[in-house]
Amino acid sequence: MFAALARLTTARPRLLLITALFLLIGAGLLGRGVGDHLLGGGAVDPNSASARAATALDRDFPGSRPNLVLLVGADRPLDAPEVALQAKELTDRLGAEPDVAGVVSYWNGGAPTLRTADGRHGLVLAHVRGEETAASDTFERLAADYRGTRGALKVELGGSVAVRHDMQKTISEDLVRAELIALPITLLILILVFGSLVAALLPLGVGILAMVGTNAVLRMVSSVTDVSVFAQNLTTVLGLGLAVDYGLFVVRRYREELAAGAPPIRAVTVMLNTAGRTVVFSALTLAVSLAAMLVFPQYFLRSFAYAGIPVVLLAAFGALVILPAALVLLGDRVDRGDLRVPLRRLVGRARPVRPAAPHAQPESRWYRISQAIMRRAPIVAVLTTGVLVALGLPFLGVQFGTGDDRQLPKSAESRQVQQVIRDQVDGRPTGAIEIVVGAARQPDGTADYSARLSAIDGVARVVGPAGTFEHGARSAAPGPAEAGRRAAGSAYISVVPAVEDLSAAGQDLVREVRAVPAPGPALVGGQSAELVDAKHAIGSRLWLAGGLILLTTFVLVFLLTGSVVLPILAIVFAALSLTAMFGAVVWVIQDGHLSGLLDFTPTGSIETALPVLMFCIAFGLSMDYGVFLISRIKEEHDRTGDHRGAVATGLARTGGIITAAACVLAVVMFAIGTSRVTNTMMLGGGLALAVLVDAFVVRSLLAPAVLALTGRATWWAPGPLRRLHDRFGLSEGGPVEPPTVPEPRVPVPTP
Repeated sequence: MFAALARLTTARPRLLLITALFLLIGAGLLGRGVGDHLLGGGAVDPNSASARAATALDRDFPGSRPNLVLLVGADRPLDAPEVALQAKELTDRLGAEPDVAGVVSYWNGGAPTLRTADGRHGLVLAHVRGEETAASDTFERLAADYRGTRGALKVELGGSVAVRHDMQKTISEDLVRAELIALPITLLILILVFGSLVAALLPLGVGILAMVGTNAVLRMVSSVTDVSVFAQNLTTVLGLGLAVDYGLFVVRRYREELAAGAPPIRAVTVMLNTAGRTVVFSALTLAVSLAAMLVFPQYFLRSFAYAGIPVVLLAAFGALVILPAALVLLGDRVDRGDLRVPLRRLVGRARPVRPAAPHAQPESRWYRISQAIMRRAPIVAVLTTGVLVALGLPFLGVQFGTGDDRQLPKSAESRQVQQVIRDQVDGRPTGAIEIVVGAARQPDGTADYSARLSAIDGVARVVGPAGTFEHGARSAAPGPAEAGRRAAGSAYISVVPAVEDLSAAGQDLVREVRAVPAPGPALVGGQSAELVDAKHAIGSRLWLAGGLILLTTFVLVFLLTGSVVLPILAIVFAALSLTAMFGAVVWVIQDGHLSGLLDFTPTGSIETALPVLMFCIAFGLSMDYGVFLISRIKEEHDRTGDHRGAVATGLARTGGIITAAACVLAVVMFAIGTSRVTNTMMLGGGLALAVLVDAFVVRSLLAPAVLALTGRATWWAPGPLRRLHDRFGLSEGGPVEPPTVPEPRVPVPTP
């Protein structure tokens, strides 16, 4: 395979690059405006009882689920004749809008629950029809017509449709800013690492190819299924990060072969057969980790597989096909444009020596560090493991929840409206538990059912066909517009909670409501029910996703090394690198430490799906660096048979690459973490921390210490598995013969 790849990249490099350019242009046109086709939800299990309840409500009671709130204020009392008249006209006009149903307001129903406690605002509730994209388009049109000062009224817009719209808009804006921050800093780091502008631009070009190509893939996928807008963040992170990872590894090995005296075509061929194999294994392990998210039913998680798998494959394709073709054409000129020359002249330092040949004895700082670590292996292993475990202890107190308007910046109008409702409106009219009762076995049983529901602690009132029941007592107070109606043999009952609907108490309330016997088949929905069902969906499939990741990782590392010990160690190292990330997520995001500095609002919980997402991405990236280190150690061990020497040399050859790549990836992730949306901040900042811990602690300290302790047993495998690896293993091997293409020998310049 690698011989064929070498022939492909060296035979017609110009044609290959021109073809790639046209494909890049086509992908850019296809993926243009992809963010407009992505959605802001996806946390709901579509097969759950709450999702089926939502479908039944939209079909039979289309106005029962208010997702749009007009917060109407005035500079005079709400019941003043002029205010009441204009508010009724506003309500009637909204009710006449297409794709809007179930409009009810304080002024046309008189319900005291639709007025804030301070008497300064009244509410107009409505349901915007359609799936997320259509509802968002309708909201934009309505916002232009209703927002702002209208006569004596001041109108602000909220509700879940407004929150989703603001979320999507904010993320798209933040993503552009993150790319503007990350690209120049990435280029600067690459220049410092490579010492050459030409060499630094090569991985950056691969990153642009991966990002643009993935946007085109997402645009196609979004035409056939739902895709979350959050997936675009992963495109940027992995597109730039992996391009740098793979580019550093490939270009570094190419320059080593040049330093050993190989002409460019042979250097590319050897590089593909050594570093190229490592890139393939690295891409496969990361792609498998991301593919594990496909086992979950929520499209929020599945979207990261839709984005992550193509961006990984495109980054690997660019590093193994496009980049080698460019190296063949550049030859020794890959070291042109050394921007550090003026700085060295200024400080009076000599030019550095050229890169060491691939099998020359290293005497670098990394080599000396590895030797020092292995001399103190027991102490280093125990201390680093203890520190990493301690950093992860806060995760034992994790509380799972779902994202709400408080993810948005405080300046967002939809958040401000929802905060007024949260603080000033009794019973949270947009957070009700919704029940659809099918054809009742006891036609008059809804009254008894509603009464029993209203007696549950935490219920403010129950509104159904039999009337309104305040907590423990019947009342004549009006409720939601469609509560109490029957349609198609079904009845709709609304349970208004007296507790925060998305809190732990709100989730317990859902379980208690579901435990009450109904007079017919009942589906319980609403936001709190969706959260309960989402947690169950993730928890019930977590073992499958984890098993898939661990098993596939074990097999791939075994095929790379022929050892059964190294795959186990690789998995343990990757898991330990995640402890600091998970501990920091709970300590910072859930518990609110540093919330003032980072300017976000803690809610006492973290999004249920995010730890799963962060595990899959961070574990894959950790294995990415692990494969880099293990493959080079394996190559040295096969060549010399000296275990400790192979560990020291492997770390010396890859330590600088891994730490440089980690710095670049952390920069990209921290840029994503500057988002004004809390979940995106958590994703970017948490992953950046995991990458830095993995590179600077796990790979640089823990791995060489543990490998020194395991010694020659590191390479052990049972006889049958050893024979299996001898037959099917794809570990690093000797270089394939390069194509017989004559080329002039150009001396290697001193960089």
